[in-house]
Amino acid sequence: MNHAPNDARVRLGFLICFAVKEEAAFAWPLRAKDGRDLLITGMGRRNTSEQFRQALVRLNPDRVLTCGFAGALNPDFKIGDVLFDEDYDAGLGEKLRALGVKPATFYCSTRVAVTVAEKAELRRTTGADAVEMESSVIRTLCREHNIPSATIRVISDTANEDLPLDFNALMTSNQKISLAKLAFALIKSPQKVPRLMHLQTNTRLAAQRLADVLKGLLDGIGGSGSSLVCR
Repeated sequence: MNHAPNDARVRLGFLICFAVKEEAAFAWPLRAKDGRDLLITGMGRRNTSEQFRQALVRLNPDRVLTCGFAGALNPDFKIGDVLFDEDYDAGLGEKLRALGVKPATFYCSTRVAVTVAEKAELRRTTGADAVEMESSVIRTLCREHNIPSATIRVISDTANEDLPLDFNALMTSNQKISLAKLAFALIKSPQKVPRLMHLQTNTRLAAQRLADVLKGLLDGIGGSGSSLVCR
């Protein structure tokens, strides 16, 4: 990445991006060394683009990781499987494979894929292994700024299961889950509470697995990690 000599931005080895705090639940210790930072962008393309652009005004990362949950489209993948895709110059593939991370293709959607039928249709039309909502935005901006990047995401729901709720219907205009809408949906359909709790259990397991992989990757590289950037 080429910068002017008077570039006043903070130099980082890695900027590690998540959409929401739940995805980064076990990743905070990654900040323990200088040269790493975590960015919480918010969900969806608009939030991600705005927050990532703002971060690049202040930060100068050598590499960017876009991390978090993904829904499986490929039925071979199960809860807790970690998948990756990287730019040719990111140089992380060998280390990720050694950690049990599998190369995969991702589809960046504008909405949450809720049902088995939706996931099957996305698999048919895109050929992707997993679906998420932010990575292509970050990866595109990284290429514009000549920053090597990689997507590293963990499966939080499989191709053969419906999500317990239509989370798209619970979103606010700025792509956050409305607690009021969530409460109303559960009051209307209390039988969905156990399934929602099961999903929460799976996402915590997935977040822990993702954090373990990221720790193994970064410790193996010997890199860096400092403050949290959260909006």
